[in-house]
Amino acid sequence: MKKMSLLAAALSAACLISLILPGCTDRTQLESSSLPEPSSSVPEPPSSSSLPQEPEEPEEESSQPEESRPDINAISLDYDAIARLSGEPVTWGPSTQMNEDNRPIACEGLQEQYGQYDAYFIAPNEKKVYLTFDEGYENGYTDDILDVLKEKDVSAVFFVTGGYVRQNPELIQRMIDEGHVVGSHSDQHLNFPEATAEEGAEDIKTLHNLVKEQFGYEMEYFRFPEGVFSEQNLEMLQSLGYTSLFWSYAYADWDPNNQMDPDTAYAKVTAALHPGAIYLLHAVSATNAQILGDFIDYVRAQGYEISPMDL
Repeated sequence: MKKMSLLAAALSAACLISLILPGCTDRTQLESSSLPEPSSSVPEPPSSSSLPQEPEEPEEESSQPEESRPDINAISLDYDAIARLSGEPVTWGPSTQMNEDNRPIACEGLQEQYGQYDAYFIAPNEKKVYLTFDEGYENGYTDDILDVLKEKDVSAVFFVTGGYVRQNPELIQRMIDEGHVVGSHSDQHLNFPEATAEEGAEDIKTLHNLVKEQFGYEMEYFRFPEGVFSEQNLEMLQSLGYTSLFWSYAYADWDPNNQMDPDTAYAKVTAALHPGAIYLLHAVSATNAQILGDFIDYVRAQGYEISPMDL
């Protein structure tokens, strides 16, 4: 009788649990359930689509940190290797002979010859134009030029000497703040083929460090004073992490006392338009400051992009 009473009690307990735990209809299910199922009066849990999702793994390419540029002062140049290259001076100035796209033939020849040194005499044959300004000293027009570039939403490259940086820090800061590229025109405006490789490297590092220390900005583009260079110079600049940027068009605008009238200058710069053009303009020119806005409008009207520096 005692065994029967115990068995009856066990069955009663099982029935009671089956009422409390809907879905547990047999012993196997009961034993496998360690927690009660939610009752119908409890709100359904949110669907998986509304739950916080695990963040997607970033693509492998974007997860890698960008390669930082080496400290220019830690770069050890192989002067013996540089000396084995030609030190013969090359004086650069685009010829008047053009191909069917109005691109200077001499530019394309030098691009093919020296492009391996991260040097650009002309950009690729695309409907893009690059504006660059050389700044050896301030003649009162750079603010006007920057005003026009800001109004037209154009980014340009300003190649500055050490003297210009030391005398016009507020203009350098404005160039940086407004999204322009500040490039090196050398510290002392050297004739690089006449200098030793050691002297040239020291000049480059001096201006590079000055701009970095004063503005927190690292320059990476270089323009040879007067366009005079040698293969040794190109190798030295490339080894220091610089791109040498020449030009595919320039005109006689550098003498403040011998300025072309605006109509003549405008006719010259517009007639020279070509795919991949790198324009060299001097910021000491009152004429350039006057015609710049109209020139930008003309270039765009011909279907060209005035591109930020991306070479």
